[in-house]
Amino acid sequence: MVTRYEEDFKKSIVEMVKAGRRPDELTKEYGPSTDSIRNWVKKYSPVEINGESISADELKKLRKELAILK
Repeated sequence: MVTRYEEDFKKSIVEMVKAGRRPDELTKEYGPSTDSIRNWVKKYSPVEINGESISADELKKLRKELAILK
């Protein structure tokens, strides 16, 4: 069975990782897999493009929108 987590929960886990907590600790404490946590960190971490910082998720949305417009 696949467990779905709320965006706010994911972002709070990412903030804990950024604050120095290890994904394996958070897995034991909160339940999502270590791989899921790493994916969330990648998804919500900012990417710098032309001096502007955006999330990887936002970049993915922009690329999809660009493809539709083309």
